[in-house]
Formats: sequence, structure tokens, C-alpha cells
Amino acid sequence: MQQPSDAITITTDRPEAVYGLQEEITFAAKVTRDGEPVSDGEVLFEIREDGMAVLREQTSRLSEAGAKIVWKLDKPGFIQCQVKYQASKDTIISATVGAGVQPLSIKPSLPVPDDFDSFWEKQKSRLAGIGMDATADRIECGIEDIDFFDVKVSSVDQIPVSGYLAKPKGASAGSLPAVLFVHGAGVRSAGRDVASHAQHGLLALDINAHGLPNDRPAEFYESLSAGDLRDYRSRGREHRETIYFLGMFLRVKRGLDYLASQPEWDGKILVCRGSSQGGAQAIAGAGLDSRVTGLIAGVPAMCDHTGSVIGRASGWPKFVLPTDSESVRNRVIEASRYFDMVNFASRTDADAIFSVGFIDGACNPTTVYAAYNNCTGRKEIINRPHMGHEAPEDINKQFTEWTLNHVRRMRGPR
Repeated sequence: MQQPSDAITITTDRPEAVYGLQEEITFAAKVTRDGEPVSDGEVLFEIREDGMAVLREQTSRLSEAGAKIVWKLDKPGFIQCQVKYQASKDTIISATVGAGVQPLSIKPSLPVPDDFDSFWEKQKSRLAGIGMDATADRIECGIEDIDFFDVKVSSVDQIPVSGYLAKPKGASAGSLPAVLFVHGAGVRSAGRDVASHAQHGLLALDINAHGLPNDRPAEFYESLSAGDLRDYRSRGREHRETIYFLGMFLRVKRGLDYLASQPEWDGKILVCRGSSQGGAQAIAGAGLDSRVTGLIAGVPAMCDHTGSVIGRASGWPKFVLPTDSESVRNRVIEASRYFDMVNFASRTDADAIFSVGFIDGACNPTTVYAAYNNCTGRKEIINRPHMGHEAPEDINKQFTEWTLNHVRRMRGPR
């Protein structure tokens, strides 16, 4: 006999799940069995503030209408509500939703360091001192009207920019807007799907995060992920000159330089796009290069590293650890400020679009908004109350359409 299928949902009384200070937020849970409402038993609600400690637990009896809990917040931030139901002796099902409270007022936990700009100017000068030697090997991409290349460009620490460059065949000099794609966390090749973006009339470059050779067997990247690059996320975290992301961010800058050096670039439109760690790289690229006109950051990582200073969440990779001694913690906090997207965001006036998951525990929504609110140009954000750390296809399609709209706006009437 087939077992009954139980499901649980939780919603807010506003579909957009955005509220003002001290406004009541009603979280409503419903349980169904084979599509019909369940009115027996009880559910457990857990309320958290931006993924931190549980603020409240409440057990509520189910009825035909489900069950509800009400909460409010007296400061800008995010609340997550999880509901659990004992579907059987061995099975607990759950669902979670988030709500934002005056999110456009969320501020970074610490200000920009006084020498933030001078530090990065010094790093860019170091990069500029390395000749931009590049190779571009033509390869097939399976799209007839696209020229496709595996490129290597010299950068710092003898680790090159490594990626795939795609451009429409026969594009004339000065005719193409350009877009740089950067990667989320992990160890992998650059992506060949960048060729599809060139079909939109773009000069498109996708670079892998670690300057690795492209198109190697999966075992090659898996070995590095488990070996030499296993701890890259936290490597060198106590000093700003040794944090692993220093080289990564300078490779982003060099990737932008390489795109700008292409004769087909129109000299006007330059977009930087990524999600998660790629969102961080995109923000850093925009902050490091004033030529960037468009910034796309999906669920960006590396935002508000210093949240713990004010008792708030920090974004991936959570540089500060609960086990750190006070001296280590202080060094990590100070070093991480130079790699914080809240600070890079304040250094660009590019048009921007972000996405944020209200139940994201890796790149917590408070951290994303702290960076978004520091962007100074035309901007918009895609809010997803039920989304965790994800880059779903529908949002990626919105990002592509946003890019094309950005190109049309920048070009103006013709």
C-alpha cells in the first residue's frame, strides 16, 4: 500500500515579505496529506534573526486553517521562521521562509578602512607592473557564428587569468559591449556556455577562479579541491597581504583589462557578473575598475565579514571562527575589512542588480543588503523570501535580460 504523502508550507502575510519597524509579521503554516489539509497534531515554530540563535520556539495545534505565529523586529534586519511537523514516527518535515524589516536601512557593521583605497591602489600598481602577456588558442564551441578561444593572461604570483573568450564572428572594431563572468566557490574549469552570450552581440569572457588550465578531466579539479586548494577560503586570513582572495581579485581586474584591450570592445559598456563567490568577485571588480558600468551580483558572498563585531551574521566564508582566540580574531577582523564587499560596493557607481535569498545561511540576507545599500549607482534587487543560497535559472535569465537592457540604455537612442 502506498504511504500517504505529507507536505508542509509556510508563508508570510505579505508575498514580498518586507515590513517596517515594529510591524507585525504573520507566519502561517499549513500541512497537507495527499493534497488535503491536515487538522490533527501540532507544529513547532522556530524564529531566528538572520540565521543566528533561536529567538523563540512555539508549539501550535493545527486546524483546518493551519497554524500561525506573529513576530516583529525593532531594527532593520531579517527574520527566518522554520516550521516542523512530525509526519510519522521516523519522519519530520519542515519548511522555512524569511522576512525583511526595513532592509534598505541596513548598514555595514564597520566603516571603510581609512587606507582601503591606498592599499588597493598599491595592489593594482603591482599588477600593472606585470606585462599583460596573453595567449588565445582558437577552439571549437559548437556555435557556427561564434569565435571561441581558450585564453591565458599573465597576472600576479605567476598565476594567470584562465578562461574562455567568445565573440561574434566578423565583429568590427569598437562595436561590442563586454561582459566578464566570474565563478562561485569551488574548483573547476571556465565555462563553455559563455559562447551563448556572444550570440547576444557581446564580447564575453568566463574565467575560472584559480587560474587553472581549462577543460581537464573532472579528477584534475577534484584532486586540487581535496588537496592544494582545500583550504583556500580561509588561507592567509590573518593578514591582508596573505589572504588568498588578493590574487583572485587581481585576476578579476586583469580579466577586465584583457576584455578592454580587445579591438572589438566598444570602449563604453563593461559588465561584471557572478553569483556567490562570483558575486563577490563581480563587486570587487566593479570597485577596482571604474570602467565597469554594469554589476550583477547573485546572492553575493564575502559581505560584512565583521558582522560579529555588532552581534550580526557575516557572509561566506565566515572568516571569523567561534574558536578563534581574541588575538587571532582581532587580526582576522582587521584583515578581512580589505576584502569586504560592503567596502568595494561603496567604490563603484555602476548600474547594479543583486539577488538575495531571505533564508540564505551562507550569504545571509543582512550581509547582502549591507553591500547592496552601499552601491551608489542605479540599482535593483531581486528578493526571494523562500530562497536559500541558490542561483536558479529564472534569476539567471533575469540577469541576462538586465544585461541586454543595460546595453540598450547605455547606447541610448539610435
